[in-house]
Amino acid sequence: MNSQPAGPPSAVGGALAGLTVVDLSRMLAGPYCTQLLADHGARVIKVEPPAGDGTRAWGPPSKGDISAYYAGLNRNKQHICVDLRQAEGQAVVLRLLESADVLVENFKPGTMEAWGLDPHRLVERFPALVCCRITAFGGTGPMGGLPGLDAVIQAYAGIMDMNGESGGAPIRVPMPIVDLTTGMLAFSGVLLALNERHASGRGQVVELNLMDSALSLLHPAAANYFMGGMMPQRIGTAHPNIAPCESFEGPDGLVYVAGGNDSQFRELCGYLGVPELADDPRFRTNPERVRHRAALTESLGAAFAAAGFGREDALKLLARGVPVSLVRPIDEVFSDPQVAEQGMVQDLDGFRMLGIPVKLTRTPGSVRTPPADRGRDTVQVLTEWGWSADEIARLAGQSAVYVAAPSPGHDADEG
Repeated sequence: MNSQPAGPPSAVGGALAGLTVVDLSRMLAGPYCTQLLADHGARVIKVEPPAGDGTRAWGPPSKGDISAYYAGLNRNKQHICVDLRQAEGQAVVLRLLESADVLVENFKPGTMEAWGLDPHRLVERFPALVCCRITAFGGTGPMGGLPGLDAVIQAYAGIMDMNGESGGAPIRVPMPIVDLTTGMLAFSGVLLALNERHASGRGQVVELNLMDSALSLLHPAAANYFMGGMMPQRIGTAHPNIAPCESFEGPDGLVYVAGGNDSQFRELCGYLGVPELADDPRFRTNPERVRHRAALTESLGAAFAAAGFGREDALKLLARGVPVSLVRPIDEVFSDPQVAEQGMVQDLDGFRMLGIPVKLTRTPGSVRTPPADRGRDTVQVLTEWGWSADEIARLAGQSAVYVAAPSPGHDADEG
């Protein structure tokens, strides 16, 4: 790890403790990457423009200037505001990078270069620095440098075209799946570069783009197309390569069942009281079930209805080794005792947040601080990196940085 300035905050646990990350990213993919780093102990300094990250306004719901959207991506970070369009603001970032390990940014190609913060130049100036750059389409090629958001990339990369009911219109995947995947891949890329740095002592640029991430999600659609020329079809909840793997009506709502192999299918048929289906020549093997999907769906639909298959049946069948679940609304999900057991809902200072999915036994991640108002930590961070109170006041006076007003009962230099 690079050396820290004097007076760092109290140490936190986690596998990435001691790592310092300068987060210039906004919106989703970059902040999600840096939140993952922060959850596992890295010190992440989120650098926003004086007006704040645009997602602060992506509400309601909101608490002050913190929208729910922003809150879901920016916990465990220190929040400072710097105007990167000004030379003084650029100088602030350069001083932070003198003792940082990682920089994450997702500006349109050419923006960082115009500010004198070209990632490739930065790793020359700071040889141990890992610079993670996230763009929409990459920086080269016919689409290089063009902007793009999650839903646009879903359309461009073919995800939207294959999603929807049979005979219906294409549908956007409701979660920002491309952005989230890019954030996860960026997290992995940063860790790869840091691991290599242990051997070489040198940083490097980690480059990702939303289109590549979207393409990486096209399984099994890409494999089916490459091997068999199969064009994906919109088939609702069904799976193109496995049958049965779709939803059926039950008295307690839709039931999703995946008979992923022949033994699971036989177990399903036995439970539903139609063991003869497993011996039907059309349904004995998965390839035959896929070929005769319409007949299989009709037969199983009738069996589910006749059996009155409900919530308790789903649990019993799951215990017998057949993957099955009711299709549940989100309020039911977040009141589930299994979700609570896994710590996947966290409450902190009035914010309810998702927990940490990667569990480490010796160095677990943690949810330590909630997302903060813009500029809350500007004074603290700049002071630690050597700026005097007068210098910080001068920067604030020329709007190169933004300093939040102190909360009642707190000194201005408190975090």
